[in-house]
Amino acid sequence: MPDVPELLTEAREAFARGEWDGARRRLEEAAGSRLLDLVDRSLLARARWWQGDVQGSMSLAEGIFQELAGQGLSAEAARSALLLSMQWGLRGNIAVSSAWLARARRLLEPLPVSVDHGYLLYLEGSDALYLDGMPAAAQSAAARLKDMAGQFQAPELGSFASLLSGLSHVRNGNTAQGFVDLDEALLPVLAGQVPVEWAGDIYCSVIHLCYEMEDFARMRAWTDALADWCAALSTTFMYAGIASVHQLQLAAAEGHWKQAEDGLLALGGRLRHAHGWIAAECFSEAGEIRRRRGDAEGARAAFDSARGLGHDGQPGSALLWWDAGRTDLALGELRAALAERETLGRTCLLLPLVELLAPLDTASAALYCLELEEAAATFGTPGFVARARRARGAVLMAQLRWAQACAELDAAAEAYRKQRRRYELAEVHEHLALARRGLRDDDLARAEEATAAAIRAQLGAAPPSRLGLDPDVGGLTPRELEVLACVLSGASNRDIAHALTISEKTAGRHLANIFTKIGVTSRTAAAAWARHHGIRERHAPESPRPA
Repeated sequence: MPDVPELLTEAREAFARGEWDGARRRLEEAAGSRLLDLVDRSLLARARWWQGDVQGSMSLAEGIFQELAGQGLSAEAARSALLLSMQWGLRGNIAVSSAWLARARRLLEPLPVSVDHGYLLYLEGSDALYLDGMPAAAQSAAARLKDMAGQFQAPELGSFASLLSGLSHVRNGNTAQGFVDLDEALLPVLAGQVPVEWAGDIYCSVIHLCYEMEDFARMRAWTDALADWCAALSTTFMYAGIASVHQLQLAAAEGHWKQAEDGLLALGGRLRHAHGWIAAECFSEAGEIRRRRGDAEGARAAFDSARGLGHDGQPGSALLWWDAGRTDLALGELRAALAERETLGRTCLLLPLVELLAPLDTASAALYCLELEEAAATFGTPGFVARARRARGAVLMAQLRWAQACAELDAAAEAYRKQRRRYELAEVHEHLALARRGLRDDDLARAEEATAAAIRAQLGAAPPSRLGLDPDVGGLTPRELEVLACVLSGASNRDIAHALTISEKTAGRHLANIFTKIGVTSRTAAAAWARHHGIRERHAPESPRPA
């Protein structure tokens, strides 16, 4: 058996070559014989982190911090605290992350300005952007970081500056300049000038932004770059798993659901203690796949797992209620989530709000649609543009402006087709079928329905539950559908009773049940809802009037 000095030499050499497993095994073997010094314990902590043992790595790193602080090595202790702050933030524990950041700040405050102060400034700028919603503060931090990068000849600070600047520009609506800065942030990473723990955070920040903006072309390019970077370092590296998450998100967007669902659930379980918000996205994405396949119970469980990691699971959780015909609950969840989101985060909620409200409260739907159109104009990504055209189509249908609705929906379909978003394409064809029927073009309507059904069959998606294309639309019974069809023709309760051979009291009770199920409070709103969901009029003969 090699002696301890030989083991340590081999471990250090293995670490330098990037052989993390060999370095870890030798360091742990040496640790069984004697207490490792701070340098070797730091190597062991990093080797564990490289291999995905985030908890083991951070536990060791926290002990190292205590020893450094106890020895009065303030700069070294601050450096350790900064890394732990970033790692706790990745795990999704913001309170602990903030506590470590405060420790680093206290240790650095009396020291001369150094590169370490730049790392502190980067984390403070990130908090200003993500936690406080203050792009201006992040932009100010970026300017100072750029100066410090030149002062200390520290390329990583330049990368941090470009990242914060790019993210701030995008969130302020200057998308073109933002992505120029974000591309610039990657150059020091590719040149190996940014410590790997921090380089991975840069990749993830940009990829998450692309995902949030539905800019899948950019997301795919950055995800490929992350995967290549990870492959050159370590297959057990935590960020290799994160690259796989982003690849599966892209697969899910294109309709490769079985592969994506299984992979996302496995990775969510694996990453939940290492990178909490990525794990939450895994569960939320898997929940949406299950919802689209008609597995409401499984979807609810996945959304619950996402919520346990700090993700609200929206809009998928609300859409489950909408699918079940509980418009009131769906609307409540969407509005509650909307109140918690800033501009960029609101966009994924606006389309379902518009489509839900359009037949019930067209004026409110039009306001949400306008907000979505403004976001599409500001950010200009293909996904946002498609959402805005689809939302405008929903408002136009509620206004019975069928030809204009078809034009908007056709544009949305073309955008989704270019992005390979097959599920969204099927939904748009279903909306187009309703609009074609509004134009009395039943042949084209049937063709749209057939196209949508073929896409759903290829995907393994459940039949639509919100468009009136199945007999259980809105959770209404067949008799309630008959009552609603009579309401469409302007029939009174007495007329409905006469047409359906029921009592007037029973007709009123059916109508009250309909109002509750579809979330409306008037016959006019119920009629608008019925038109939007493709329900045909039933002309009830007038009931006999007393002489």
